[in-house]
Amino acid sequence: MTDAIELIRRQVSDLHEQLVRYDLVVWTAGNVSGRVPGEDLFVIKPSGVPYEELTPDNMILCDLDGNVVAGEHSPSSDTAAHAYVYRHMPEVGGVVHTHSTYACAWAARGEAVPCVLTAMADEFGAEIPVGPFALIGDDSIGRGIVETLRGHRSPAVLMKSHGVFTIGKDAKAAVKAAVMCEDVARTVHISRQLGEPLPIAQADIDSLNFRYRHVYGQQPAVR
Repeated sequence: MTDAIELIRRQVSDLHEQLVRYDLVVWTAGNVSGRVPGEDLFVIKPSGVPYEELTPDNMILCDLDGNVVAGEHSPSSDTAAHAYVYRHMPEVGGVVHTHSTYACAWAARGEAVPCVLTAMADEFGAEIPVGPFALIGDDSIGRGIVETLRGHRSPAVLMKSHGVFTIGKDAKAAVKAAVMCEDVARTVHISRQLGEPLPIAQADIDSLNFRYRHVYGQQPAVR
């Protein structure tokens, strides 16, 4: 188990660099967490520590109730939300939170990003939905994430007046969803400055999403 924990510590620490690279966070806002496979544990960044100071050693190991198991710092203020998601969505292996500009602009208006791009149909398979307003500090945000995303194709939710939360099979997939969420939020916003974006038929969304998940990319060789 120690090796598994150390691997997730490194992955989670390294993935925070991607939030900075893609301009999804400023200062110390935002966080990435990753579930330890086969264990009721996850790793999350410490609260208020600058991104350039994050290392595998200062990542925090928590149980699925959000209690600190190992780590010298206080965990992220969003720890209870992440823990709630892991408890109630066992298929989720990674959770990400960002305050990316364009996606947050949609969240501030309490408006879902409509599925009007093939890239959205691919990655999200639907609109990017809006979750309820919730205060930070307990599991209220986590409840809103689970209520909104359970049974929804989208791995991203815009929590009203707050920001983006994404889920994935692992932390890397959740980071990818956060990057894609900001990209399409920006593009659809620009499109609306020119006029009303054209909807994509649901059958086409379904077809695009299926292709992306089952055909796109390098498929395992058949033996």
